[in-house]
Amino acid sequence: MKMLLLPPLAVLLLLGLQFTLSLGLGGRNFWLIKKQVLQSREQRFQKHLLENWKKLAGGSKDRWTEPRERLFPQPLDHFNRKNNGTFKQRYWVNTKLWEQRQGPVFLYIGGEGSLSSFSVLAGEHVDLAQRYGALLVSLEHRFYGASINPDGLTNQNIQFLSSQQALADLAAFHEFINLEYNLTRTNRWICFGGSYPGSLSAWFRLKFPHLVFAAVASSAPVRAQLDFTGYNKVVSESLSNPVVGGSLKCRAAVAQAFSQLDRILERGNASWLEADFKSCQKLSGSDDYAELASNLADVVMGTVQYNKEALADIATLCQVMTNRSLGSTYQRLTVLNKNFMDGMGLKCIDNSHQNALERLRSTKVEPFGLGDRQWYYQTCTEFGYYQTCEDESCPLSRWVTLKSQVDVCAQVFGVDPGKVQSAVNFTNDYYGADHPASSRIIFVNGDIDPWHALSVLKNLSCSEVALVINGTAHCADMGIPEKGDPPALQQARQKISDQIGAWLARDRHGNCGPESLSRGE
Repeated sequence: MKMLLLPPLAVLLLLGLQFTLSLGLGGRNFWLIKKQVLQSREQRFQKHLLENWKKLAGGSKDRWTEPRERLFPQPLDHFNRKNNGTFKQRYWVNTKLWEQRQGPVFLYIGGEGSLSSFSVLAGEHVDLAQRYGALLVSLEHRFYGASINPDGLTNQNIQFLSSQQALADLAAFHEFINLEYNLTRTNRWICFGGSYPGSLSAWFRLKFPHLVFAAVASSAPVRAQLDFTGYNKVVSESLSNPVVGGSLKCRAAVAQAFSQLDRILERGNASWLEADFKSCQKLSGSDDYAELASNLADVVMGTVQYNKEALADIATLCQVMTNRSLGSTYQRLTVLNKNFMDGMGLKCIDNSHQNALERLRSTKVEPFGLGDRQWYYQTCTEFGYYQTCEDESCPLSRWVTLKSQVDVCAQVFGVDPGKVQSAVNFTNDYYGADHPASSRIIFVNGDIDPWHALSVLKNLSCSEVALVINGTAHCADMGIPEKGDPPALQQARQKISDQIGAWLARDRHGNCGPESLSRGE
């Protein structure tokens, strides 16, 4: 195998670029947590690449340079050939690990944010490419990052943003790469993705089996759901899970704190909350109350979803919420919020609902970062995924309602809230929800990740297999292996690698064999 050699200059060029995105709606705080998680991942990837270069570059003349950003034209609408509009889609290629004659192609699929050269440089799929001699390619999702026209985010043009169009983009990209690198049928394609791109990975294999040989779908919520009550049910279970530092006392303390918060909101004592939770502005009515409640819930939800990647982990959160010396559970919640603000460098929290709407209405294209407007549009027109707290099992605020979230569809995009359910139903009918009836797909989930509730958790066939990793969070398998990784995560990565190797070793028409994960290992 060829080795990846990275000069220090290339590492410096990677500063500020982003890698795997993850799902989440919530308030402003959730998006801040996502950005912080991405920055943390960038730092780990940079360190990994620099250490890799130091280890491998000694005396070698074959030094590697950073893969360059490339663009190619895509149809704006694959399903209407009368529309001659196009946009330029961003992609990257890494040939340094590729065994050209027989080597497979590993496709990393972009999602609800910008992509970068990290997508072909670091992560589980890159480690697997080194083992199997794969050509590494990645494609940024349409209408995210730089893969968008200047007017792409207007209400008129955002209609061309959908998972169906994204899959058609992948099919066109497949043909383009095949021609560019003179690929043959022996160069079998395997796609990788995490979170929404994990769903795309499974769906690409499902809808284009003649193009894609196999797929790995990590933390993939393939079942769309309007009222995603299961999200906070998993949050509740994770707060109670001693494996990750949770406890029944912790879950009870969180629930009690939010119950007291709700009572204050119901009485309309806004001035108390403005002071206690450092609101940037006065709270004006129920919409702002719901925004504050959502922002506080985000601190808990984000900690659980990104356990050990966010500013705090579940264990640290529970240490605060069960510490009686800090006062009542409500007072402990104020401490939790202050710790979050300190970690983010915030002097106050923006709880204005109107400000939140204005951010979503902005049609300014940002070539890097998260696609808040785009992703909310997709929830309104395809997926739902609204994380609510209106049932008794939820330990957070009852102000986090379905109505408050679907109303945004009308306020920002003019989408009738009553039609979101029919869009969700179509998505499930189109893809098969959590029974997609495909083959050669590995569904990987962590059991404390709230999104695993919408994924495939049991083997559907001998080659449509599921791995559920004890004590791990969102997309944990996709990162760089570290010394502190739990045994369950290490074992899961090995099973994924072995399964891919077994599939590649067999005839492309073979389905099952003794190597299959469906043996219940």
